[in-house]
Amino acid sequence: MTSTEPDGQPAAEATASGTEATAPGGKVAEPAAEATESSGDPASRAAVPSAEAVDPSAGGPGGRGRVAAFGVATVLVLGLLGAPLGWLWAAVAPATPVVKSGDGAVYGQPQPEQPIAADGWFSLLGLAFGVLTALAVWFLLRRHRGPVGLVVAAAGGLAAGLVAWQVGRRVGLASYQRLLDSAPDGTRFSKPADLRAGGIEQFLGVLPVPYGNLLLPAFAAAVTYTLLAGWSRWPSLRPEPEPDLAWLATHPPLPAGPAGAAGSGPAGEVSSGPAGARPTPPAAPEPPAPGEAAPPRG
Repeated sequence: MTSTEPDGQPAAEATASGTEATAPGGKVAEPAAEATESSGDPASRAAVPSAEAVDPSAGGPGGRGRVAAFGVATVLVLGLLGAPLGWLWAAVAPATPVVKSGDGAVYGQPQPEQPIAADGWFSLLGLAFGVLTALAVWFLLRRHRGPVGLVVAAAGGLAAGLVAWQVGRRVGLASYQRLLDSAPDGTRFSKPADLRAGGIEQFLGVLPVPYGNLLLPAFAAAVTYTLLAGWSRWPSLRPEPEPDLAWLATHPPLPAGPAGAAGSGPAGEVSSGPAGARPTPPAAPEPPAPGEAAPPRG
């Protein structure tokens, strides 16, 4: 037994309910949503990559483990780069002249400026190293931009500062200790560079905590990385695919509605009347003929 549908109900109701609508002639009309998906714009689908395509290493315990291992390896590499930074600091920082006495080594001159200069050189080199660290992490590890990159840059700067301090202060330290132990009183020699405005102190007598200008490389790396993230033109901080200009040139966008139809216009605009109909401004009054009185004003 065949049931008939009342007039005025479109066949789209059957399509919306998930069933196929039968058009006149026995043809089956496919749902509009499926047709739209099948004929969708490939450029628009490619312009919105999925999360797996942007960062395939994220999402899952295995991906997080790889990201953590990669971050630890990067921090170790940055820490090793602190060794040449320490040698450079020992080369440019001036040594402090001392005199051997019965109580040990004393300054060879009152109020020497060499220890202050050593702290200043370490601060300047640490700030420059932190800026370069942030730039390297930002451009070389672009797949991990964001909180992971910020933590890696800051931790790498801190590790490099600690290594640079320990390496730089030991350059020439063996010769200084030998002269301090064996030289007679009154002998003048030099003490290698060391930090007075930074170092490591014991928190609660157990936990070593760095302080002072040892933190400057990490501070510079964190500030520089944050500024790069703030100036990034990509919301995800990762480079996104650019649209295919050649494809867009050969496939211009379709108009928003039929040409000349009332109420249609550009995307997002609605006209208030027939196309091309505009109000006509009133005509200016003609000047009076000679001899006639001018119309009153006001």
